[in-house]
Amino acid sequence: MPTAFPYRTPVDHTPHERTNIIVDDEQPSDVLQTVSSDTAQQILATLDGEPATTSDIAEAIDTSIQNAKYHLDRLCEADLVEAVDTWYSRKGAEMTVYALSVEQLVVQFGDPIPETRR
Repeated sequence: MPTAFPYRTPVDHTPHERTNIIVDDEQPSDVLQTVSSDTAQQILATLDGEPATTSDIAEAIDTSIQNAKYHLDRLCEADLVEAVDTWYSRKGAEMTVYALSVEQLVVQFGDPIPETRR
């Protein structure tokens, strides 16, 4: 059955090259806790190939849509994943498309190294 909505349009998204996370006693970071989950790591690996919807991700990693959505929300809060587009199901329901926000995550413990010492 034809639909008035485009089903899956191409997504033009380029993630940031690198994000630094500094872990110290003055600036705690939830990023490590967020990515410590096996499910979160599977989601990141799935999105490494191309953007996807929650249901596509859930199917790819063999989990429920609710579980995938929970981890996607946490990854979005940590700025590791972001919503980049909206696709429509064949029935016209909106589906958020997610992609990686960064290509590389660098974790540093303690004070940041000044640019001149790198």
